[in-house]
Amino acid sequence: MNTSLSRKQTEPPPTGVWLVGARGSVATTVVAGAAALAAGLHQPLGMVTETPAFAGCALPALGRLVFGGHDTACTPLPKRAEQLAAAGVLPVGLPDAVHRELAAADAEIRAGERGSPGDTGAVERIAADLADFTRRRAPARTVVVNVASTEAAPNGGELPPSSLYAAAALRAGCPYLNFTPSTGLHHPALRPLAETSALPYAGRDGKTGQTLLRAVLAPMFAQRALAVRAWSGANLLGGGDGAALSDPAAAAAKNAGKERVLADNLGALPEGEVHIDDVPALGEWKTAWDHVAFDGFLGTRMVLQTIWQGCDSALAAPLVLDLVRIMARAHEAGISGPVPGLGFYFKDPDCGPPDLAGQWAALLALAGRLRAAEPTRGADS
Repeated sequence: MNTSLSRKQTEPPPTGVWLVGARGSVATTVVAGAAALAAGLHQPLGMVTETPAFAGCALPALGRLVFGGHDTACTPLPKRAEQLAAAGVLPVGLPDAVHRELAAADAEIRAGERGSPGDTGAVERIAADLADFTRRRAPARTVVVNVASTEAAPNGGELPPSSLYAAAALRAGCPYLNFTPSTGLHHPALRPLAETSALPYAGRDGKTGQTLLRAVLAPMFAQRALAVRAWSGANLLGGGDGAALSDPAAAAAKNAGKERVLADNLGALPEGEVHIDDVPALGEWKTAWDHVAFDGFLGTRMVLQTIWQGCDSALAAPLVLDLVRIMARAHEAGISGPVPGLGFYFKDPDCGPPDLAGQWAALLALAGRLRAAEPTRGADS
C-alpha cells in the first residue's frame, strides 16, 4: 500500500490565511511562527489555542495553514524575515529553517490596491485574487486578516482601503478579521452586506500591549471603589508602526480603542491622553508608559505608574494565529455575524462584555461551543 498516498487521502484540506499587509512585520512573524511551531522548533508561547482550554475543539492544525495576501511592499518574505531576525524579533537561524514556507507564502502575495477611497473596482479585483487562491490551493475556507498599517478614519461616505478589502472578503465568501484600528467592516455602508453574508467576522484592533494592561488594571480601580482622576500615557514606537502613527489622524484612530477600554471599565473616561511618538531608533520595539492618578480613602491622593517594553510583532502574531484558527472553526460550525467570545483579543470588539474577565469567560464559552460542534474528518484536536 502506498502510505504517502494514504496519508494525503486522510489529511483534511488546508485552511487559507489571506493577510492584508502580507509583507509587514506582523504578517512575516505569523508565517514564520506558524512554520516554526508546526515543525516543533519552538514552543507555542502566547497562543491560547494551544492551551487545555481549546483541547478537543477541532481547530485547524498549524501545519495545514496556507498563506497568501496583498501588500504594496516589494521586499520578499524571506528577506523580511532576515531583517526581523537581525532586529531580534525572530530567533537567529529561523529564517533559514523556514525559508521554504516563507518563499511559498511570498509566491501567493499579490500587489496591494493603491486605489483611492471609493474605488469599488478594487473590490472586484481583490475578490478575484481570493477566488484564484481558493481555486489553486483548494482550502476548506480562507480567513482574511487585516494586519496592514493603521489608516485615518474616513471623512466622508466613500469606502477607505480597509473597507474595500473587507467588502471583497465578504464577496468572496471569506470570514474576516480586522486586527487594526482601521474602519474595515465598521463602515455604515457595509453593515447590510455583513448582516446578510452568513459569514463570521470579528474586530477590531488587537489588544497586545498597553491596552491589555489597561484592561487588567482599570477593573481593579473600579472594583476597589478607587476614584481615578486622570490616566495619561505615552507610546514610543519604531518601525512601520511608528511611521504610520506619526500621522495625527492615524494616531487618533489608534487611541480611540485605548480610550474605550478605560471608559467601559471605569464608567467614564478620565482626564488624560495617550501620546504616540515615532522613534526610528527603536526599530521593531516599543515602550509604553502609563501614569494613573487616583484618590483613596479620605481623599488620599496616590499614583500608579507602569512601563511596558515589548515587540508588537511577537505580541501580535500568536493572537493572529489564535484568531485565524478559531474563526475557521467557527465558520465550519455555522457561526455567522460578530463571533461572541473574541472580544478577549480586541480593543474595540464587535460584541460581548467590556471587561477582560468577562471576555475570558465568553472565550471559554466559545471554546465549549466549538468542542460540541461536529468536527471535520481529520481535523486537529
